[in-house]
Amino acid sequence: MIGDIVGKGGRNTLNILLPKIISEHEIDYVIAQGENSAGGFGITKKTSRQIFNSGVNVITSGNHIWDKSDIFEDLEKFNSKILRPMNYPKEKPGTGLYVDENIAVINLIGSVWMGKIDSPFNQIESILSQIPSMPIFLDFHAEATSEKAALAWHLDGRITALVGTHTHVATLDNKILPNGTAFVSDLGMVGAKDSILGMDKDASIARFFNGDKRRMKPVEEGKMIFNSVAIEYDKTATSASKIYRIDQEIHI
Repeated sequence: MIGDIVGKGGRNTLNILLPKIISEHEIDYVIAQGENSAGGFGITKKTSRQIFNSGVNVITSGNHIWDKSDIFEDLEKFNSKILRPMNYPKEKPGTGLYVDENIAVINLIGSVWMGKIDSPFNQIESILSQIPSMPIFLDFHAEATSEKAALAWHLDGRITALVGTHTHVATLDNKILPNGTAFVSDLGMVGAKDSILGMDKDASIARFFNGDKRRMKPVEEGKMIFNSVAIEYDKTATSASKIYRIDQEIHI
């Protein structure tokens, strides 16, 4: 499961590193957070194709999923492999659940500091009732670490893994909870190392000094980081046996 892919630099990093990682670690299935892949805000048909072509099976998203209307058509496809948070209003394009014969992927967004959102704790119960006994992986796109941990503990033993996204900062609290659910507070990102959350640092600094809200642009060249976790699980028991970080750096 791969952290937020930020802009062209993130997509190029993914394209270079992911095929090698899949081969070296014998990865069977890849889920990636793609909502920042198009210029740092949103996702398009073009950027989603690039992500899929790199070796990703399912793309999750968050609060920027509708920033580019180009993606709406793909979100509406039957059993789309591009997800939006399930606890957004139902009339919005897309779904937050993907299920095939081997795996289920859920996408939710947090309710703390993320605007007016339906409770993910209430929403998850109706989602799980739709899924047969199988491995279930949840991308929880949330700001507050406490909310991510609370949902993981609430679901311990009922899903295979819950990973946090959104903050773009990789955490080292990856672990298996007592009843077999893998958890990490945040996957991190795929983007520029010498940046602020993958974006041009000068523009971010200016906002704090004088409120200058100049356009934020992803850094496309230089040192890049790739943040992710690998999760090993028992397909018959649906519980996770191991979760470990795969973090790499390259220069492009």
